[in-house]
Amino acid sequence: MNELINEIKLQIIDALNLEGMTPEEIETDAPLFGEGLGLDSIDVLELIVLLEKNYGIKLTSPQEGKKVFASVRTLAEYVKENRTK
Repeated sequence: MNELINEIKLQIIDALNLEGMTPEEIETDAPLFGEGLGLDSIDVLELIVLLEKNYGIKLTSPQEGKKVFASVRTLAEYVKENRTK
């Protein structure tokens, strides 16, 4: 699981152009939005594309997205359970 978490952190950095940030600087259990990593709604769209492209995952509802994108850990758990690639 730690390998997947690190992989996702690297993909977030790349997809969102968080230049100068390292995976170690992203807290695994910190919120991705608001006070945690500070992502916004445009960033969510980028992450949805990332999930579809890299893992074959399509989110079907906003409620599902809120749970999935709570933190890097919840995102990794969702990917682990639902990936098709």
